[in-house]
Amino acid sequence: MRLAVYAPLSGALATLGKVPDPVFAAQMLGSGLAVEPADNAGPVDVAAPVAGQIATVRPHAFVIRTAGGAAVLVHLGIDTVRLNGEGFRTHVTEGEQVEVGRNVVTFDPGAVRARGLSAICPVVVLDSPPGSAQAPAATGPVRAGALMFSWAAS
Repeated sequence: MRLAVYAPLSGALATLGKVPDPVFAAQMLGSGLAVEPADNAGPVDVAAPVAGQIATVRPHAFVIRTAGGAAVLVHLGIDTVRLNGEGFRTHVTEGEQVEVGRNVVTFDPGAVRARGLSAICPVVVLDSPPGSAQAPAATGPVRAGALMFSWAAS
């Protein structure tokens, strides 16, 4: 199975090693990349990076399970669970089928940063081997909806 994962929001691509969280940085949850939203971004719509079923949705994170069985996590900022949903708005429910590009959550990266937290957004194929995500580029600008990385089940 080969999976294309599209950028859920615009910003600067970063390797997971740049994420200020040891679990993401060490790829303990799986391989992927992260997107750092622009500093001047106001509220941002975060889209589904893959098509599938919403397995989990929280204000600060969501997981989509693809038809092929892969699960992709999008985490909005680091330690943002501490905000108890403040500044986040979900647009889907668990069990809902979504297509690539469907708006899943809206959040304000500036408000997250104002609370002293990182707004970087890791996008990870859960339980995938470290380094298994293949990116066209591991750094630089990315637009929402552009190919972020591909992943192949081994």
